Amino acid sequence: NAAADFIDRHLQTGHADNVAVIDDQGCYTYGALAERVNRTGNLLAGSGLQPGDRIAMVLHDSIDFPAVFWGAMKAGFVPIPLNTMLAARDYAHILEDSAAAALVISAALLDKLEPVIQSTASLKQVIVAGRAAGNYPLLEELQSYASAVLACTPATPSAIAFWLYSSGSTGQPKGVMHHHASLMQTAVCYGKGILGISGPDRCFSAAKLFFAYGLGNGMSFPFAVGACAILMAGRPTPAAVTEIMARHPPTLFFGVPSLYAAMLAEAGSLNCDGFAKLRACVSAGEALPEEIGKHSELLFGVPILDGIGSTEMLHIFLSNRPGDVRYGSSGKPVPGYHARLVDEQGGEAAVDEIGELVIAGPSAAVAYWNRPDKTQQVFRDGWTWTGDKYTRDAQGYYHYCGRADDMLKVSGQWVSPFEVESTLVLHPDIQEAAVVGDADENNLVKPRAFVVLKPGRVANASLRSAIQDFVKMRIAPHKYPRWIEFVDALPKTATGKIQRFRLRSSSP
Repeated sequence: NAAADFIDRHLQTGHADNVAVIDDQGCYTYGALAERVNRTGNLLAGSGLQPGDRIAMVLHDSIDFPAVFWGAMKAGFVPIPLNTMLAARDYAHILEDSAAAALVISAALLDKLEPVIQSTASLKQVIVAGRAAGNYPLLEELQSYASAVLACTPATPSAIAFWLYSSGSTGQPKGVMHHHASLMQTAVCYGKGILGISGPDRCFSAAKLFFAYGLGNGMSFPFAVGACAILMAGRPTPAAVTEIMARHPPTLFFGVPSLYAAMLAEAGSLNCDGFAKLRACVSAGEALPEEIGKHSELLFGVPILDGIGSTEMLHIFLSNRPGDVRYGSSGKPVPGYHARLVDEQGGEAAVDEIGELVIAGPSAAVAYWNRPDKTQQVFRDGWTWTGDKYTRDAQGYYHYCGRADDMLKVSGQWVSPFEVESTLVLHPDIQEAAVVGDADENNLVKPRAFVVLKPGRVANASLRSAIQDFVKMRIAPHKYPRWIEFVDALPKTATGKIQRFRLRSSSP
């Protein structure tokens, strides 16, 4: 049972007094966390639930999140952390799809889910974390009545431990089932193998715990080595993130490209006192444009380690690393993982040739819940087909081109949306950009760009023309965006991934 490694082991090794979590309300030692985990496991076990039942979690990042996640797992249940920013219809789909028997929810999110709760037949128990709300029992009160002693439910490393739902960047979220062993595998392969994480580290992840990237950054990595996790319940705006860093200076910071871009745009007004103890920053969720990486290193004073991971693989499997950073690339395979690029004919892609990235590694998911068609398509013969298009250069660095269904064929040649986007953000007036395909008057596919300007910049026809000329001068002319739409924001998942399918559907 993974809870034995990540929670109980620290009590047995004399680290009970080490600080495990700092959240908006206070600091908690490993001893205090272990007690909350035990009490939560016992209260769930006493709620009429059966071993193996799914426990849905719609929780802001705070001490309650690890208490419920590890408590459920330790007691033999299957926790399912859910995105706290979904629409009601998405919660309805997930709760019905997973047949969750219990829901633990932050009080601030209850109003949005109340109609869904009432219509979900599988729910036997609803518990509210935080202030009193409605007639539901409160997590803190139930914990106070429950026993502080709980033995781990026996489990094999290959047993199902928890689920995550995919981000929905290409459609409806799918339940991704992971083993007990997967959490420690990511902590060993990436946390130790790339970051060299150890007990004195303090990890602050602006990326939330409810998805795979944040789960590793803010729980499995620090808890694997007895380090400290800094948690933030609110929305990770540049100002809010830097204020947390100033109060609790981290040694490792984890963000997404859109946050790094926003922090650069607001750099003059940010409190940067919390950067002094950083030894590395990490970026994932989307590929990090080269210029944003370089300028972010100047802002933070440490390298930005860009990498790619997925819900299916649980964390990052290609990464730059300390002492070996090549901006504009996703780096090389993380120790323990193997990568291949498969061309359109099913063979190995040559150097600098675009191919689909397939990955093998110890943290691969078991399957998608209730989706045998997708399981068969993605998990094949020990390899996970990511759906990402990449090239590999002669030095072995991997370069992101785009999702397989986002790639464009323009004038008979493949065009990487990411290459066009990376060129667009070099323009001094542009903060973010996304590129999709659209049909011209001859029904031929051409790039259409959606652009977010930096604060204070004014959109007009002259700027649109100047941006097009800017791109033509830097990459092959057939790749320039034939249309440019100025927008206030790009549609994204809560993990920071751009939802290009929404942009395609909104094109004129």
